[in-house]
Amino acid sequence: MSRQQGRSEKGKSSGRGQSKPTNKRSGRGGEHVKGKSFARGNAPVKKKPASASKSSNPDEIRLNKYIANSGICSRRDADMHISVGSVTVNGKVITEMGYKVKLDDEVRFDGARINPERKEYILLNKPKGFATTTSESKGRTVMDLVANATNARIKPIGRLGRNSTGLLLFTNDDAVVKKFTNSKNGVSRLFEIELDKNLKHDDFKKIQEGFKIEGKLVSVEEVSYIDGEPKNKIGLKIKNTGNTILHTIFDYFKYDIIRVDCVQIAHLTKKDLPRGHWKHLTQQEANTLQML
Repeated sequence: MSRQQGRSEKGKSSGRGQSKPTNKRSGRGGEHVKGKSFARGNAPVKKKPASASKSSNPDEIRLNKYIANSGICSRRDADMHISVGSVTVNGKVITEMGYKVKLDDEVRFDGARINPERKEYILLNKPKGFATTTSESKGRTVMDLVANATNARIKPIGRLGRNSTGLLLFTNDDAVVKKFTNSKNGVSRLFEIELDKNLKHDDFKKIQEGFKIEGKLVSVEEVSYIDGEPKNKIGLKIKNTGNTILHTIFDYFKYDIIRVDCVQIAHLTKKDLPRGHWKHLTQQEANTLQML
């Protein structure tokens, strides 16, 4: 009986082994397709890895996602706006679906530049010895001081000289930057300035009232002697983004500037912000800044 079982099992095994080639030949066109499998489709399987590596470029993002991340609209609505030509990339109208851009490309929606990053506002109390620049070839810069503040591509608004100290605002919000650089309105900054000698009262009055250099009017918002300090220490409020105007004013009246310290930008002060430290603006501070 065991021999019969052995023969029977041997026969069954032989039967299964014969059924596989029979099914392949009969199921997919016989011997002409022997050795090939169409279960998943050869061509699509080969193309997928190339497609996956192409879309994984960390420096690129789909245009509709870029727009959606900026808060303008959803990705689906962004596709609609792209299709009707409302979006430009580096000055060129883009209507192609799935178009990819880099984060540093200039993307405009209905003419206004947009940014896919969350709006960030960083306030630094700058120490001496750091240049106000984003260039990496200038030695120590203010960007080194705020390197760990955010991953957003923030830039300083205006500048302070390498040996100047005080408040410096960083942001990636173009609308806020425009408020500072607007030639008519601007945003007030208050400086404490130390001169090489006492500021004469006559010069003080001329600065206060405004004066002309080569036919161009130079004016400030406020000028004052600092209470309890010698007359060579001056408070000066201006709306210029740089501090070149400070040197222009005092060079004209034959004074040398010993020290410059920015103590206030609009409503922002150095309170609880030690030299060399930075902070994120509170939501209320940021909202006030946006409404200036």
